[in-house]
Amino acid sequence: MTKDDEKAIRAGREVVRIEQLAVAELANRIDGDFARAVDLLFKCEGRIIITGVGKSGIIARKIVATLNSTGSPAVFLHPTDAVHGDLGIVRADDAVVCISKSGNTDEINALMPMFKRLGVPIIAIVGRVNSLLAGEATVVLNASVPEEACPLDLAPTSSTTVALVLGDALAIALLDRRQFRKEDFALYHPAGTLGKRLLLKVDELMVTGEAVPRVRSDVPLRDAIMEMTTKRLGCTCVVRPDGTLEGIITDGDLRRLLQRTSDVTNTTAGMAMTRDPKTARQGSLAVVVLQEMEAYKITQIVVVDRHLHPVGVVHLHELVNAGLGGDEAT
Repeated sequence: MTKDDEKAIRAGREVVRIEQLAVAELANRIDGDFARAVDLLFKCEGRIIITGVGKSGIIARKIVATLNSTGSPAVFLHPTDAVHGDLGIVRADDAVVCISKSGNTDEINALMPMFKRLGVPIIAIVGRVNSLLAGEATVVLNASVPEEACPLDLAPTSSTTVALVLGDALAIALLDRRQFRKEDFALYHPAGTLGKRLLLKVDELMVTGEAVPRVRSDVPLRDAIMEMTTKRLGCTCVVRPDGTLEGIITDGDLRRLLQRTSDVTNTTAGMAMTRDPKTARQGSLAVVVLQEMEAYKITQIVVVDRHLHPVGVVHLHELVNAGLGGDEAT
């Protein structure tokens, strides 16, 4: 390891130490003012408008994203754009969060009279509690830091980290206040893994209609094998005359049958089938079906309606390929 490598490691560790200390001190300032801020945001009937300039603006955008994904509608408002027309997005039933290290940012302080005129509550996340912005705010959240991690004490580092953590704290406290659930989170993340696990139904992955292999129990086993071969799902449903599911024949059933006898000339589908097989109900969550298939070590499952008519078959591969996880059963 070179001297430059050692110097880089020391510098990196020092940044982590300084920012860790800043966040630790922030924990002691989560107090009644923080609770008031959460209450204001919870009671907001409109949107949460968050504004900031420079690095604070970047932090504001991230907080907006977190709020939106956890059920609290939020919008980023750039202070410069606001005084050139974008202030029109702010309504009297909104709440405003202003982020500024100094609390004396000209662009943000220029918005205060307009926010006051609209009568919106203002939450200030500031590094100086005796600043102009703090004096105009409804609630002040102290985001001061002992020092920036930048050795020149110039580049916003510790201060932006603390503002970000404070924004996360507000978002999660709101999530808890709203009793936001995993299912709600999935609605805002339909393309993510969690969304798939909580929203994807087995109906969306199963084969249906004529693609579902099915035979009557009294047909020769040869016909059942032909149906399995044609439909290529490794199984066939065995149905009663009224169309309800009576059993299933899988590749495994055939192997076990041939271990008992090599002469299947007079064997019918009903004689080879597994009676009362595991099934999934139409409309079931795909992840629940996958868990059951893994538990019983089966690779396909028949989906039935409320009258026990087979309406589909889903293979384990389809569930795994949909991103639901799980190991392939044997």
